[in-house]
Amino acid sequence: MYYVNREQIARRLDAIPEVAEGLRQVVQAWDGGLILGMVQERCLHLAVEIVTDVGSYLIDGFIMRDASSYDDIIQINYEENVFDESTYGVLRQLVTLRKPLVQDYYSWQRTVLNPLSAALPDVLEQFSGQVSTYVEKELGPFQGNEGQVRE
Repeated sequence: MYYVNREQIARRLDAIPEVAEGLRQVVQAWDGGLILGMVQERCLHLAVEIVTDVGSYLIDGFIMRDASSYDDIIQINYEENVFDESTYGVLRQLVTLRKPLVQDYYSWQRTVLNPLSAALPDVLEQFSGQVSTYVEKELGPFQGNEGQVRE
């Protein structure tokens, strides 16, 4: 029997709409300024944390092979058919941003619109749906924080 922490997965997936909306607004209003640069930076950072946290919960809960890196978390989930190949490609690019965002933040190019910012909102929403579908397929109906069954 698996113990998958559905509550923690749902809490992280529930953060995706705000991150996606933040990125959409950044792309739409991009001016190369500090404020939008910082919003983009934070949204990208949160996106990395969401997908790696969710991936880690799935790896632990479904007793998948151990991950050795952030990229490995994404690869393992892809190999286990949690999400499709197009989502996998974008998420692999996303996790490469973790080190620059978290450790090398002093040299992050805040005046440049990151190419992932435009594509990521839709991919994050697809990721959420694909994770929910995977968990439901493996364990039965998947509910969000509000007790509502996710579709």
